Amino acid sequence: MSRTAAGSPALLLAEIEHAAVRSWPALETAEVEGWCWRYASGGSLRGNSVAALAFTGSNPDAAIAAIERLYLAKGAPCRFTVSEASVPADLDALLASRGYERGEDHLTMAKDIADSTVQSPADVMVMREATPEWLDIYLAGLSPDRRAVAPRILAGLPRQHAFFGSSRADRLVSSGLSVVDGPLASVQCMATLGAARRLGGARAVLQAIEAHARDAGCDRLYLQAEAANTAAFSLYQGFGFRVAGRYHMRSKR
Repeated sequence: MSRTAAGSPALLLAEIEHAAVRSWPALETAEVEGWCWRYASGGSLRGNSVAALAFTGSNPDAAIAAIERLYLAKGAPCRFTVSEASVPADLDALLASRGYERGEDHLTMAKDIADSTVQSPADVMVMREATPEWLDIYLAGLSPDRRAVAPRILAGLPRQHAFFGSSRADRLVSSGLSVVDGPLASVQCMATLGAARRLGGARAVLQAIEAHARDAGCDRLYLQAEAANTAAFSLYQGFGFRVAGRYHMRSKR
C-alpha cells in the first residue's frame, strides 16, 4: 500500500500542498494563526502568497487583516493561494467579500511511481547544483522579476533535491528539478529551449526524475502547473499524471 494517502483524495491533496510549500521556500515566512505568510521580494506567485493549509485562530477576518499588514509593510500585494485543501473551507468566499481578485486556475497533478523497470535516460544529467547552462534554460521563460529572485529561492532548497538536464547533440536543452519529501517527490522548473521543442527532452527529464524518486524510496510524483498550459498538460497526462486538485490565487493591493 502507498505510504501517501492513496485512498483519500482530500488527504493526498493536503499532503501534496504541504510538500509543495516546503519544496519552493520563500525568502521570508511568518506564522499567522496557523497560516504561513510567505514573501520572496517579487516574481514567484506561490513564494509571495499565504499557504492557508491550517488555521488555529477563531477569527479569519482578523487574521486576514494581520496578513494584509505584513504585505503592506513590504509594499507588496496581499495574496493567498486557495485550493480544496485551504482552511477554513470558506476562505475563497471570505477573500472575495474583501475585494480580492481571483487569478487563473492551476492544476495539481500526481502520478504513482512505476516499478523498478523505469530507468533514467543516458542523455539526462543529474546534478546536485544548477549549472549556468541549466539556469539559462529555466530562467529564459520567466518574467524579469521572477528571473531576479529564482536563483535565491533555488539556493534555499531542502537538502534532498536534484537538478536534471536533458541533452541533444551534446547541448543541454531541457531542465527539471525534484525535491524528495518523504514518500513524495516534486516535478518543478520544467523548461525546454524553443529550438529543441518536441525532441523528447522534457519527457526524458520526467523519466529521470521518476527513476531518481523511486531510488529515493518515494511512491508518488506531483507537480503544479497552469491549467491554460495545454501543451504541458498533454505532456504530463501522457506520462501518467492525473489531476489531484486545483488552486488559484486571490490578490488585493
